[in-house]
Amino acid sequence: MNELFGWRVPVDEWATNIFNWLDRNLAPLWDFIREVLGGAYEGLGNLLNTLPPIAVILVLGVLGLLVRGWLFGLGATAGLLLIDLMEQWENTMLTLSMVLVACAVAALFAVPIGIAAARSQTVSSVVRPVLDFMQTMPALLYVLLAVLIFSVGVVPGIVATIIFAMPPGIRLTELGIRQVDPEVVEAGHAFGSSPAKILRQVQLPLALPTIMAGINQIIMLALAMVVLAGMVGGPGLGQVVLAALNRLNIGLGIEAGLSVVILAIYLDRFTGALGSRSRVARLEKAA
Repeated sequence: MNELFGWRVPVDEWATNIFNWLDRNLAPLWDFIREVLGGAYEGLGNLLNTLPPIAVILVLGVLGLLVRGWLFGLGATAGLLLIDLMEQWENTMLTLSMVLVACAVAALFAVPIGIAAARSQTVSSVVRPVLDFMQTMPALLYVLLAVLIFSVGVVPGIVATIIFAMPPGIRLTELGIRQVDPEVVEAGHAFGSSPAKILRQVQLPLALPTIMAGINQIIMLALAMVVLAGMVGGPGLGQVVLAALNRLNIGLGIEAGLSVVILAIYLDRFTGALGSRSRVARLEKAA
């Protein structure tokens, strides 16, 4: 009992009742989400692990070469070969599948919400405190809430990753749209362009480098959730890290951690290069 006021606010009971109601009354929605996310993960994971590792390594290395240059391409190839030589390739591909599915869904929600927040001050005023709440909430709590609805497995890990990784994508999308020169937008209106056309042909291209920075942050935060996802049955490198922790096997932990680092560096540099290769970014660099 609170000594100051003599009563207690039962937030824990309210939260439990709300989630029990959601679990009972929205079961078809949760089943649909489970099927979609689980199916996408399994399909991508099976594809990546069915292909010969050397083929995937060469494809990713060539993509790195085309996007960022020969030095990055060679470094990416060497790093991915090291993962295969450490016999962590299958776990890395499972982790990559989970990250790609979670990031795709997070970006699918983050970019439209960011655009809506940039175009409406009311939406922005509502979204900002929600994002503050999402970014300050402990990541482990997202995993707990996802497990309450989806049970254990890869799906709660993906759902928790989506929620945890979305805020920077929304914030940077809004920032990118708001930073577009108002005179350029007014010129589009003067030529009779519709708001949708201005958004598609003017604001989004000019804001693309900032939006890609948001996508980059989504990917980095998704990789940060790998171990927590492993705690609830998510396969991949997260489970390897947890196994190493339980056995006090420092060598296995270093192998899994190094694999996560290599994957993170590749995705970080790759998405960063995509943003810097946009037409607007090239023009700014030339100027």
